[in-house]
Amino acid sequence: RVRTTIPTRPMRTAAASMTARAAFAPATRALKARARARRLASRARPTTTTTAAVKEGDRVPEAVLQHFDSEGELRKVSTAELCGDGKTVVLFAVPGAFTPTCSLKHLPGFIKLADEMKDAGADDVVCVSVNDAFVMRAWEKSVEPSPSGRVLLLADGSCLFTRAMDAELDLNEKGLGVRSRRYAMIVEDGVIAHLSMEEGGELNVSNAEHILHLLEADAQ
Repeated sequence: RVRTTIPTRPMRTAAASMTARAAFAPATRALKARARARRLASRARPTTTTTAAVKEGDRVPEAVLQHFDSEGELRKVSTAELCGDGKTVVLFAVPGAFTPTCSLKHLPGFIKLADEMKDAGADDVVCVSVNDAFVMRAWEKSVEPSPSGRVLLLADGSCLFTRAMDAELDLNEKGLGVRSRRYAMIVEDGVIAHLSMEEGGELNVSNAEHILHLLEADAQ
C-alpha cells in the first residue's frame, strides 16, 4: 500500500500574529478614519455659509503652530503631527483672543463640551487664533472654566495656517489687522470631514453643540 503524505501548513505562532497585526495597524487606523470622515460628511447638514478654497474632503493645510506647555516651555506643533496618525481632531478658529464673542461664547462652549466630544470619539479639541503664543497663554489663564486639559490653544501668529485655510478676515478698519474667520471642523486622519465656516466673525454654525451632535451621530 502506498502512503500519501499531505503537506500541512506551519502553524503561525501567537508572536507572529501579533507582529503581523502591528504592521498593519497604521493602515487599518487610516482606513477607519477615512470611512468615518465619509460618514460625517454625509450626515452633516450644509453649514458652510461662504465659499472657501479649502473644503470637506481636502487634507488640512500644512503649517506650524505654537503654544506653551504645562512647564511654560514654548512648543511648536505641525498640523500633520496634530491631525495625523488616524486621530480625530475637533479644530475651531476664532477672530481673536480676549474678544467678546470668542471669550464669552465660542471658547467656553467648547471647553464645557470637550469631555463629551472626546467620549464621542474626538482625540483632541483645538482652538486656533491669529495671535502670538504669549497672548494665547494669557487668554488661557483668564478664561473660566479653564481650558487646561480640555482644549489646546494654538497660536497662528503669522497667519500662515489661516491664509492656507483661505479664512483671512480683514479687520484693519477696526484696528485689529488681519485675523481669522470663525469656523469649526472635524478632521479625520488629516482629512477635513466636516467644515462649518462662518461669515466673518459671526457665531451661527460653528458652535460646540453642533460639532458634538455630529460626533455623537457618527458614534451611534
